[in-house]
Amino acid sequence: MALLEVHDLHVAYGKIEAVKGISFSVEEGQVVTLIGTNGAGKTTTLRTISGLLKPASGQVVFDGKPITGVPAHDIVARGLAHSPEGRHIFPRMTIEENLLLGAYLRKDGDGIAADVGKAYAMFPILGERRSQAAGTLSGGEQQMLAMARALMCQPRLLMLDEPSMGLSPIMMKQIMDTIQELKSTGTTILLVEQNAQAALSLADQGHVLEVGRIALSGSGPSLLHDEQVRKTYLGEE
Repeated sequence: MALLEVHDLHVAYGKIEAVKGISFSVEEGQVVTLIGTNGAGKTTTLRTISGLLKPASGQVVFDGKPITGVPAHDIVARGLAHSPEGRHIFPRMTIEENLLLGAYLRKDGDGIAADVGKAYAMFPILGERRSQAAGTLSGGEQQMLAMARALMCQPRLLMLDEPSMGLSPIMMKQIMDTIQELKSTGTTILLVEQNAQAALSLADQGHVLEVGRIALSGSGPSLLHDEQVRKTYLGEE
């Protein structure tokens, strides 16, 4: 059984239907990516899965149980973490305070301290600046903090929305290397990413969204070599 199943999901903003009946699944230990142009419905899909938006119809099943209509904080408690587009860190709080907020549902003090240590091992720059206000970090460092904060709830599934957006090529490579590292340790990831080349290189499975529908699905490597994908999303003739 898949860890996450999305069945015939429809999501609307008023009369505008942003997601038009998509279905896909994520197996435990997989990296699955959603790619597509702006407005394709990628972020809306993640926000609906995490309980921030209510679907017009369709169902989301996580770990065998329907979570459609379940409050967002309960979905986090079940082991589904969402690192949102635009990072949404708390700029006036320190790096460490931001990390601890990611563990707000946990009660295991020693485990939380150990996971803060793991976050600093994964992103040493955060450890060096742990007492600094998070708003003083660069965009790439804020993305590292957003990812580390999402991992603090020990998720069974990590959803990452546009982790490389607005980053320098060097910082983007570092974020993608971190996703590869998480994959190698068995973390299940649902990735939304503008950089189709980077996303499909990492992904076990990929889905191409076009105006709220899945236009194409396949393994990461097969989509990477698909002529239409190469022309439309990788800028190749």
